Amino acid sequence: MAGLLENKVALVTGAATGIGRATARLLAREGAKVVVSTGSNVAGGEETVQLIRDDGGEAVFVKCDVTSAADIQAMVNTTAKVYGSLHCAFNNAGIGPDGGKYPVVPIVDCPEEIWDRTIDVNLKGIFLCMKYEIRQMLKQGYGAVVNNSSLGGIKALPGFAAYDASKSGLIGLTKAAALEVAGKGIRVNVICPGPTDGTRLMENLSSCRPQEKANMISSIPMQRLAQPEEMAQAALWLCSDASSFITGATIVIDGGISA
Repeated sequence: MAGLLENKVALVTGAATGIGRATARLLAREGAKVVVSTGSNVAGGEETVQLIRDDGGEAVFVKCDVTSAADIQAMVNTTAKVYGSLHCAFNNAGIGPDGGKYPVVPIVDCPEEIWDRTIDVNLKGIFLCMKYEIRQMLKQGYGAVVNNSSLGGIKALPGFAAYDASKSGLIGLTKAAALEVAGKGIRVNVICPGPTDGTRLMENLSSCRPQEKANMISSIPMQRLAQPEEMAQAALWLCSDASSFITGATIVIDGGISA
């Protein structure tokens, strides 16, 4: 049986660990040729490629800083050069309060550089990714883009001002892009993951605040954390023709927190 993305080409940013890695592997298992991208964690990105190849899939690695328009344009151009097209993109690269490099702090104590960096990566970065991904998709007359926001985009937390602002802004950005290309064969949607185990953000936050994971679990009606593979399933569905009449949608995957 053919996979949901048989003969398709997919691009995944932030694919060195967690949700990005799980999604890249799943898209490959469903038949896609995958361009794996990450910024600083090159070893992790190359490991993701090897895992895909070990699974029998096809993938290449491209280093890309999502705050750099030149890097993103080169990444998309490389995708088209290597595989001939770009059918779907999962824009996953992002940062958030981890209790360390990016502290959980109230607005009055938030350093301006933390605000700027968070907005640059989480919002401007995906704006730039979509700019060049959609340009390529317009040439083809076909494409699907999935952006990774967060539960923080619809439900704020104290100390997460920059993160929540970037993630809620991403939801608006996704809707605007979806409307612009709705009649041109391109769909754009966004997922909002709740607390997810196995991500760098969760690991860092838990190491700095040992009770954080238990506190999160107690707040989730399903009484457990999500797994990266559960987010990957949503991204796969939105990338595939199984969701062919869905665009501009915000899919919340949070175990019932926002219900």
